[in-house]
Amino acid sequence: MMWGWPVWPEKYRDGHSSAVADFSREHADEVNFYLWLQWLAASQFEDCFRASQTWKMPLGLYRDLAVGVAEGGAETWCDRELYCLKASVGAPPDILGPLGQNWGLPPMDPHVMAARAYQPFIDLLRANMTSCGALRIDHVMALLRLWWIPYGQTADQGAYVKYPVDDLLAILALESQRHRCMVIGEDLGTVPVEIVGKLRDSGVYSYKVLYFEHDSENTFRAPQSYPVQAMATITTHDLPTLRGYWQSDDLTLGNKLGLYPDQQILKQLYLDRERAKQGLLEGLHHYDCVPKKVGHKASLLSMSPVLNRGLQRYVADSASALLGLQPEDWLDMAAPVNIPGTTDEYPNWRRKLTSSLEEMFADDQVNRLLKDLDKRRKNVSAG
Repeated sequence: MMWGWPVWPEKYRDGHSSAVADFSREHADEVNFYLWLQWLAASQFEDCFRASQTWKMPLGLYRDLAVGVAEGGAETWCDRELYCLKASVGAPPDILGPLGQNWGLPPMDPHVMAARAYQPFIDLLRANMTSCGALRIDHVMALLRLWWIPYGQTADQGAYVKYPVDDLLAILALESQRHRCMVIGEDLGTVPVEIVGKLRDSGVYSYKVLYFEHDSENTFRAPQSYPVQAMATITTHDLPTLRGYWQSDDLTLGNKLGLYPDQQILKQLYLDRERAKQGLLEGLHHYDCVPKKVGHKASLLSMSPVLNRGLQRYVADSASALLGLQPEDWLDMAAPVNIPGTTDEYPNWRRKLTSSLEEMFADDQVNRLLKDLDKRRKNVSAG
């Protein structure tokens, strides 16, 4: 459903028009009210970061830079020349998304970026590297190429459009140094070989997700073999929670939402999941992440506190410099927060945690888990 400035009266669709200037003057109090709200949010965010530094947290806040902007949002309204509004970015079909993904986000025009000496990209980084110690760049492959989908077409009708990766990485490295901000690149999905070395050489940290760290035989990577220049994590906001993964809830929900073109693909995904679970369980036993009394047959095991802790121990034992964990898994939640490629089909980003932060950090089980993981991370560092 179209929304935002594209459905406004014609005279207001150009953010630099005289009609918009007149409206701003006539509604100055209302405009200033919303400016004040944004200033208030920015001030509170800065206060949070300052507090993290007072508490001697090395990184403090960890921000996320999305792969694009909303079609009907302020960015496109204020600078329509910069964005290709007749296209959307997404991902080509793969095993997890057989239909491909259309994210509904208009891409930046690489020619306009270059003509402006990359100032839009510089401004974007500077805005997102403030009040934080680390920045995660969603779909970091976008620095090299983006899957463009013609407006109104399905994701499988798209094509890759290249971006000036060397220039963008040089700017990223410079701004990272200036802001003393670590950069973590979300390099999941279809990752071209040519960008892997470029990211590593630029100092960008990789993203290693446990679910994907196995070979064709479902033998999972040893924790000690994870790369140091990386963040190790079990899952992401685009993937199922631990409980959801173990119960294959994501596959069941995906089928309900029509994300799989035929039942044969779904059947194969269920089989792959069972094999992956067995491989995970064998890894947990091999690397002493669960007690020996825990069963060895994954199909007979339900998610439990012991299994949950064991899986989080596995990534905590990794050699990666950074560890990422999700409160959803501390709370043993099943429902996902986001399902890529969906809009109205699922209430993305609206699912809440099952307890408040105060309740969560007062929970004895959560505190025991965090102390255990902290101890294991310190053992890795000491080793």
